[in-house]
Amino acid sequence: MSSYISERIKIPPGLWAGFRQLGIAPHDVVRSAGLPLTIIAEPEVTSVQYFAIWQAYSELAGDVAQGIIQLATVFETAKYPPTVLATYHARDYRDALYRMARYKQMCPPESLRITEEGEHCTIELGWLHPGESGPPVLVGITLACLMELGRRGTGQPVQARSVEFTQPMGDIQTLESYFGCRIQVGATRNRLTLHRRDLDRPFLSYNEELLDILTPALDRSLDEQQRSRSFPETVKWILKRSLTAGRPDIQAVARELGMSDRTLQRRLTEENTSFKHLLTQARHEQAREYLADPSLDIKEVAFLVGYEDQNSFYRAFRLWEGNTPSHWRAEHVSTNS
Repeated sequence: MSSYISERIKIPPGLWAGFRQLGIAPHDVVRSAGLPLTIIAEPEVTSVQYFAIWQAYSELAGDVAQGIIQLATVFETAKYPPTVLATYHARDYRDALYRMARYKQMCPPESLRITEEGEHCTIELGWLHPGESGPPVLVGITLACLMELGRRGTGQPVQARSVEFTQPMGDIQTLESYFGCRIQVGATRNRLTLHRRDLDRPFLSYNEELLDILTPALDRSLDEQQRSRSFPETVKWILKRSLTAGRPDIQAVARELGMSDRTLQRRLTEENTSFKHLLTQARHEQAREYLADPSLDIKEVAFLVGYEDQNSFYRAFRLWEGNTPSHWRAEHVSTNS
């Protein structure tokens, strides 16, 4: 994963102050992470350094679950950057969550995918690079902050329906008490499931005037960032981040881009491509990338590119490459050895 080293991650404003409030000196975090002390004054770090900081905090905090809840609850709303602060002044919990998912694109490495279905709303945590996995404490804090968003915004003790983590998270009872629901570890995905009715709860902190100032500025910044790649490339990038959640639908991608699915279809047609074509490309490109990593077995690769059935992945790959995944991997490794 050496390609991730070049990514620049913005340090959340107030992070070091939050550590201090918990009695953990930033210098101790940095030393434990094996990083130079000068990094405390840096506004940006690499993703590798960013993950190292969170892992060091987790070790100094002791229990992962305690570290998650303590930092999520002590962090002051006023110290959030504009991309997050805007969510606290949204009209309601739903508006806030979708704003959070949209503007997260400007603040990697985490990404959020929201799905509303029936009585439930599921928010799945992904990463800037498919296959990347952040420290458990960062995963937990990201989901806990979504709960804090709802509780602080509505002024109500909003509770989750369920929470799933892929890795061990320390004292599960502490997390269940905080989220107000059962916690599952060893899951295939990191995700928070809310009661959909809670999304209609209005925010006491709703500030229309402030949003009128923040939203256009944030949208311009996001547009400038996305213009650095073509529109089809942007869509494919979003698809790649969503593959492990199954087959991404056009509505979900359109929501991330802040447009209707009809507008998305029209834009892709103007670019002489289609959503289906880009999805196939995303799966094909990611399959090749994963197969080049011998530490991943083929069943795992099938899941990572959105196939629950390994046979379906085999059929698709033969269409793409005229070869089976195992033979392609053998030839690829042989070529590069």
